[in-house]
Amino acid sequence: MAKFWLIKTEPEVYSIDDLSRDKKTLWGNVRNYQARNFMRDEWTVGDQLLFYHSNSAPSGIVGLAEVARTGIPDPSQFNKSSEYYDPKATKEDPRWIAPEIRFREKFKALLAIDQLRKESSLVGMVLLQRGSRLSIQPVSGAEAKTILKLAKR
Repeated sequence: MAKFWLIKTEPEVYSIDDLSRDKKTLWGNVRNYQARNFMRDEWTVGDQLLFYHSNSAPSGIVGLAEVARTGIPDPSQFNKSSEYYDPKATKEDPRWIAPEIRFREKFKALLAIDQLRKESSLVGMVLLQRGSRLSIQPVSGAEAKTILKLAKR
């Protein structure tokens, strides 16, 4: 059964429009162990990804993607000229992964974080918790249902 996740990105780095144009991409350059573990250990093909634009005015959920492939080593960890290079990573034992994600849809309107905070059914959502900064977060089925309903309005 497909699970739901929220993935954060800064729109000037990689936006929902970029994913729409590219159709699919490797979701790499993640250098947080908890986020890596979610992608490595819990993401499965078909999982749904709520695409969140952060550090924008306003920040919010802008669309939907899905996991297309898992278990792909992040190529940036091996590139000595990359800011994401990891000298401890080897081809035989990569430390970081970059699952392939596929574009599903861009929402008609951004669901701003302030709008999400007003929804009583989202009160427990990881995104809305004080100090929540993780770039990949689990989303419950009930939370996803509420968000997708809001997106259709």
